[in-house]
Amino acid sequence: MKFRVTPRQTMRKDLCARDPEGVRSEPSLVQGLSSPIPPMQFPAFDWPRQLPTPGSRELDLLGPARVTKRHRKLLLKNPPAVRPPNSSSAPSQDSWLSLVHEARKRLVRDVCAKYKSNIQRTVTPHHVSRIFVEDKHKLLYCEVPKVGCSNWKRVLMVLGGAASSTREIKHDAAHYGNHLKRLDSFDRWGIAQRLETYTKVLFVREPLERLVSAFRDKFENPNSYYHPVFGKPIISKYRANASQAALRTGAGVTFKEFMQYLLDVHRPVGMDIHWEHVNQLCSPCLLDYDFIGKFETIEEEANFLLRRTGAPGNLTFPSFKDRHPQAERTSAHITQQYFAQLNASERQRAYDFYYMDYLMFNYSKPFKDLY
Repeated sequence: MKFRVTPRQTMRKDLCARDPEGVRSEPSLVQGLSSPIPPMQFPAFDWPRQLPTPGSRELDLLGPARVTKRHRKLLLKNPPAVRPPNSSSAPSQDSWLSLVHEARKRLVRDVCAKYKSNIQRTVTPHHVSRIFVEDKHKLLYCEVPKVGCSNWKRVLMVLGGAASSTREIKHDAAHYGNHLKRLDSFDRWGIAQRLETYTKVLFVREPLERLVSAFRDKFENPNSYYHPVFGKPIISKYRANASQAALRTGAGVTFKEFMQYLLDVHRPVGMDIHWEHVNQLCSPCLLDYDFIGKFETIEEEANFLLRRTGAPGNLTFPSFKDRHPQAERTSAHITQQYFAQLNASERQRAYDFYYMDYLMFNYSKPFKDLY
């Protein structure tokens, strides 16, 4: 089934955890759709036409404005184009975040116009199969693995009334409990109506840091799916003199072997959503997202979004880590340690592999020797 949408609409194919069933029933909820309201709006500012460039850090563009410690943290990760006009002091936190998000949206539109001008404009249910729906607060969340998606699912469950607190929701309940509706479970009218009137949300992360986070989670811990499905063919193709135990179990894949698989044009096994490009997962050139957040400041930005969408005042984005809680969170420093195992050519190829994500979401080059 195909249907046409306006240029403001777009679709995604995201997933945080493997969907064991792969099939969902078709809930007939379209009749319960309330009267349309416009997506969440941010304060309007006069914007210059020039946007942040990839890798730039626009602290200098702020002139003499007084930047608070919290603003500086946001800027270092997510530089806006300019400060509000006629502002002699630091803007309020919400105004500041509004500026940052408008700059991100504009950058995505510019990159899409330059590099993706021939993209198809037809949206199919397949495109929206990884977008989760929260009807009460009119939210569409495109799930990107390793970018806080478990906690975002918990938040959506609380918003929808499936739980009273994010703390009480276990990991498997969030991913496999069938408490959340996907956008492709609606008919084409329900899909189009929600795309047009709901707030579309996307969160992203530094691409290679997200990649290392996925590797650590899936290959450095026991896993009954990723070891046999991915580990066995990876070890078989890229490890010389592999032991029979390694070939039988698929356990013990090294980071270098994993990167050989990822960068191989003839991979022995296909891609996976945990290391697929955000550009591919969420189709930001097809769906015009209303809110583009970043993992580096996810709590602050998620809570800003929740305030704007009328969420209960006692609901805040969770900060806990429920999978492998003893393991240190993947950071820029840990990412550097993993990529130090590769040579300069391999690091360059990894950066090139995720180049569109770096460009579209304004992340700096992660290594000094990249061109």
